[in-house]
Amino acid sequence: MPPTQRKATVAPAENLCQAKGQRPLLPSLRPLRYAVWSVRASAEVPVTTVDAVIPVYNEEHVLEQSVQALHAFLGEHLPYDWRILVADNASTDGTLSVARRLSAEVPRVACLHLEQKGRGRALRAAWLESSADVVSYMDVDLSTELAAYPTLIRAIAEEGYDVATGSRLARGSRTSRSFKREAISRAYNLLIKGVLWTRFSDAQCGFKALSRRAADVLVPLVQNNEWFFDTELLVLAEKKGYRIKDLPVRWVEDPDTRVRLGPTIAEDLRGLWRLRTRPIP
Repeated sequence: MPPTQRKATVAPAENLCQAKGQRPLLPSLRPLRYAVWSVRASAEVPVTTVDAVIPVYNEEHVLEQSVQALHAFLGEHLPYDWRILVADNASTDGTLSVARRLSAEVPRVACLHLEQKGRGRALRAAWLESSADVVSYMDVDLSTELAAYPTLIRAIAEEGYDVATGSRLARGSRTSRSFKREAISRAYNLLIKGVLWTRFSDAQCGFKALSRRAADVLVPLVQNNEWFFDTELLVLAEKKGYRIKDLPVRWVEDPDTRVRLGPTIAEDLRGLWRLRTRPIP
């Protein structure tokens, strides 16, 4: 069941002008004024609707348990009008059947199906089709402790941030994963900083939220439809001056991960080279 409460309409960031005939109030053009506007907007127009997207590919074995756990948590701990949206991207097992059954049986659960595979593609479709004030996502294995989710959403809803992202590398985070994955993650994020001069600490943690206005501007600019989607989204947000909250989280590795390290690393390197050698849109 989709969220029913709506807030007053707020023009997206790219349409905001100081006065008739002046340039839009984009964060990268007037960062101080945009920051003031962002805080005022969040204070004056309270956010009331949240979409929690779970992108899935062949997750039949864990989907129902994760959705039920998330549903129970949100019902008790999230003080907004929320919806869980399962975004199935071309699963070949029974994932879609489970998702459709849950959307029919469980209140505030919906299902979206895509014919093509790709986590980025699933997030793009779910976020741009959503009408919620805050769009977010988490991995289906719930590797990131759910206790951090209300804080993630509050950063957008009440603190004036445009993007909030979980971090397994920020001070205060706690992780449990293999030495190999820890080393690769740290090396990758150091590479991003060295190549693109970014400040966020963890590009690929599957735990993010965006304001409606940020999603409408940034998501169409992201070219990647796979795993690099997260990195490209954060790079674009930072380079364009959007306010990003880096949130330390508690994270436990899923041994049944669908991530294949070799192809993913190659994809990430190609994406970084593209962002480094071509103008930021």
